[in-house]
Amino acid sequence: MSPVRQALAALLMSALVAGCGVVSTTPPVPSPADFTDIANGLSRLGIRVDHVVSGDAGCSDQDLIPTSIGFDASGLDQTTIVRLHIFIFRNHDVFEKLRETVDTCAASFVTDPQTFESIDESPYVVASQGPWAQQFEAALRSGLKVAAGDGGAGGGGYPEY
Repeated sequence: MSPVRQALAALLMSALVAGCGVVSTTPPVPSPADFTDIANGLSRLGIRVDHVVSGDAGCSDQDLIPTSIGFDASGLDQTTIVRLHIFIFRNHDVFEKLRETVDTCAASFVTDPQTFESIDESPYVVASQGPWAQQFEAALRSGLKVAAGDGGAGGGGYPEY
């Protein structure tokens, strides 16, 4: 190989190696967490999660069952166990499309509409019979907000819903 070609090859190799070291200054947009990460985050906030059942929407709505997980929760100032239903939608558009059906679904498991509790944090909805204690609710809201990331705006998430 001629000295010119060797120099050119070395220059090209240097450019390639240098290009690999370029670091973006823009942080990645976090996408919504899966249920395991949500439960771990809630645990770190003092909420105990137990008796997790995938597909437990609390109703028979065939559009909601694949998106739902039922679980028992307590902790902080919530001394009684509450059964929560979380609906995890694929993205914000699906959240918007199916949000109202969660309230219809909840009518089948809520025994006192006056104490019905829910949190909307796209792409999630959590619903249950209340009442929820103040610190418990604040931690639940905070945990869901962090878990929601970009709210599903990026279109990622679950394949069907």
